[in-house]
Amino acid sequence: MAHVVVVGSSNTDLVVKTERFPKPGETLVGGDFFLFQGGKGANQAVAAARMGAEVTFISKVGKDLFGKQTREGLEKEGISTHLVLEDKEKASGIALITVNEQGENTIVVAPGANAMLSPSDIQAALQGIPSHDFILCQLEIPIDTISFLASYAQKENINLILNPAPAQKLPESIYEQLFLITPNETEASLLTGMPCDSDSDYPKIAHWFRSKGVKQVLLTLGEKGTYFQNSTQEYQIPAKKVNAVDTTAAGDVFNGSLALGLAEGMNWKDAITLATKAASISVTRMGAQASAPFRSELV
Repeated sequence: MAHVVVVGSSNTDLVVKTERFPKPGETLVGGDFFLFQGGKGANQAVAAARMGAEVTFISKVGKDLFGKQTREGLEKEGISTHLVLEDKEKASGIALITVNEQGENTIVVAPGANAMLSPSDIQAALQGIPSHDFILCQLEIPIDTISFLASYAQKENINLILNPAPAQKLPESIYEQLFLITPNETEASLLTGMPCDSDSDYPKIAHWFRSKGVKQVLLTLGEKGTYFQNSTQEYQIPAKKVNAVDTTAAGDVFNGSLALGLAEGMNWKDAITLATKAASISVTRMGAQASAPFRSELV
């Protein structure tokens, strides 16, 4: 079985559906309320597990009800929780999510214990893992921890995949240590300072990342699909047209599924196609982890 290590955040998502997003200072009466297990790291771990990976998840939660529910949810997915650490002072992370009638969302995150996941936590956790060819991480944990992880991966010759979300500037040293970076259009534009709006922009964006030392660049473009570039390949893969009801975890499902495909030894096109199919299914469902499809659902 393919093994994927996911390092990152775990949150509890508090979701309200509404006709439209409120204006500043405005109070709206919304629709249904949902409580889901989420957090980019945990979402990606669940997505990889449902695709068939053996997943090791490294994260930090609070000593509270949300932390307990997080562990229970992960264990139901077959994910080991022995490296989901507990912070005795900080609360577990939460995300407040509003979803409008078009399936678009706005999200505010209170990171809580996620902000306490330190380089020493990562170092201790990784020493207990016998084999890890692919590590997947995101940016809902401290940048210092990401920097340590990138240095560790380079030293140990491990393939590190960075999903740079939520968007924020990165230390220059990280880029040359990455096997793959997977920004969406907003993240790519923020990191490069370049527009990422049209087909002609994508090669320029990818070249910028590769000039910094990133080996592979994969831009996720929502309903327009993906753009991929490395030293020998370049292509776009379209996304399937679907009726989106909630895009909250589409990127997470894509990244977790992609990591599984690569860990299984798929070529780039097959791994990206697998991940695109999984993400297309996820946006037709409410919730973060709850929206991730199982491998058997991909036809």
